[in-house]
Amino acid sequence: MPIPLLVHVTHEAGVKVGGIGAVLDGLLGARAYAEAIARSIVVGPFNSRNPAEMERLFDPKNGLKLRYAAGLGIDTLDPPLSAHFHAIEQTYDVALYYGRRPFHGVEHEILLVDVAHINQSAVSQFKYFLWATYGLDFARYAFDAEFRDFVHLAEPAYAALYHLAAGAEGPHLLLAHEWMGLPLALAALMKDPGQWRTLFYAHEVATARLLVEEHPGHDTRFYNALGLARQQGHTLDALFGDHSFYFKHALIQRAAACDGILAVGDLVVEELRFLGGYFTHKPIDLVYNGVPSQPLTLAAKTQAKTLLQTYAHTLLGFTPDFIFSHVTRFVASKGMWRDLRVLEHLDRIFARAGKSGVLFILSSSEPTGRTAGQVHAWEAQYGWPVGHRADNGDLLGQEVSFFFQALEPFNRHSRAIKAVLINQFGWSQERCGRRMPAQMTFMHLRQGTDVEFGQSIYEPFGIAQVEPLSFGALCVPSNICGCVGFASRASADLAAFPNLIVADYVTTPPNWRFHTPWDALRIDTYGRDMIELHNSRGVAETLAARLPLTAAEAQTLLDLGQQVGARMSWEVVARDYLAPALARAASAR
Repeated sequence: MPIPLLVHVTHEAGVKVGGIGAVLDGLLGARAYAEAIARSIVVGPFNSRNPAEMERLFDPKNGLKLRYAAGLGIDTLDPPLSAHFHAIEQTYDVALYYGRRPFHGVEHEILLVDVAHINQSAVSQFKYFLWATYGLDFARYAFDAEFRDFVHLAEPAYAALYHLAAGAEGPHLLLAHEWMGLPLALAALMKDPGQWRTLFYAHEVATARLLVEEHPGHDTRFYNALGLARQQGHTLDALFGDHSFYFKHALIQRAAACDGILAVGDLVVEELRFLGGYFTHKPIDLVYNGVPSQPLTLAAKTQAKTLLQTYAHTLLGFTPDFIFSHVTRFVASKGMWRDLRVLEHLDRIFARAGKSGVLFILSSSEPTGRTAGQVHAWEAQYGWPVGHRADNGDLLGQEVSFFFQALEPFNRHSRAIKAVLINQFGWSQERCGRRMPAQMTFMHLRQGTDVEFGQSIYEPFGIAQVEPLSFGALCVPSNICGCVGFASRASADLAAFPNLIVADYVTTPPNWRFHTPWDALRIDTYGRDMIELHNSRGVAETLAARLPLTAAEAQTLLDLGQQVGARMSWEVVARDYLAPALARAASAR
């Protein structure tokens, strides 16, 4: 029988802006999901004071259909439910938005809560519960606005869910996507532990990400240390010290209270085990992310690539032979400098062979931070996205150093390959400027690219890295990416599968001998650089050898990508991974 009710808790409930939004689109839009889950409610926060966020929320393309938003004069609920919602808003001094929006074409219920002016005294009992039951001190982490928002979200959101779920057969399942969903999961356990079964879906282990990103040895250091530590029985705290100061670490440890634990990749399972304590023997279900899988002809792929080549010519004045892309969030873990290291080698190969290429980097430090009007103005003023400025809201955060210290120097010295930073999500003429072809959509970027980079230093799965896989692209993840494990299961022989080029920046030279995990902690910038400079050359040479030069070669890559992509689809994930995990949690006591 289908599970009667599944609640997803995530920061991307209202608008898709990143990885978890892609997960929700993939899962909630799958037929296998609909067969396993009778009803879904997606819960999260929204910020009515952020104009860019509100613009995206009410963008017609977002498909939001509100049934309740008292502040906007919208209320089509049955009178009893409407009265309950009004009472919740008055008690907690919050704003509720309730309605439906499509996830990959399939509509589901959404509940959004604005907690900007929440009544602190109304949620004081819940904060006391967190401390008394789980030892989680709200005051210790209250300096972080995101932490405050998700703790404040928990009680009013649960109160609304209580009335929305009234009459539904039990048990009700609540899936906390990452640490952000855990306060609401704990609130459900506080209010009605007999009715709710809770699950924690680890899309990452935030403590591991912190350790990888903040040390210049990055993945090379961390995963060598983790491997030895797991072999020798050492935990993360023993090796790296107490991390209770980090609110995400503190919340993840409280996930032990949940009835089920899901992990998005093989290394995430290892990282959770590395936390020690309850996670050492806790059952953990591996639930990969999926890969978009749909039929595509070579003619359609060629047409999409032609659009990208036209756009490149408009921006740069030449038509490239090959299109490279990297669709990602702008964070250190994505290792975007590694793209340029590979392209430095490939540029010399292309120059000798008379070939050319363009890399489109679609990434932003603030996905909702720029309006379409700003982008159009910058395009007219100084040629955005080829040119950028750091004093007007264009380049933000890490984009500044990456553009001026890495991307611009590469473009000055390269002969055959150029890179363009498009720091605005949307991939349409409306959002990315008038020089983009009017018919361009995001799917043209995914279908038309020849190569998708994703050589991350920390990547629990990496949907974007393999999103173009079934469209015949060469995909270049690093070997710490969770998608490599799924691809290995889906392909009969990963070594003989030409579409995937796995970059290894972790394996150290044979003469580097480590006997304990503390030995591996000595790996620094110099050691990682040595490995990157050497191994990126091999990646470039493999790319040059596998890039299709004829229609027949392109068709072979497309056929193989379609075959393996179908085995990594969201239908497979929903049917073979998620549904069994939910069924086990539903029967938990």
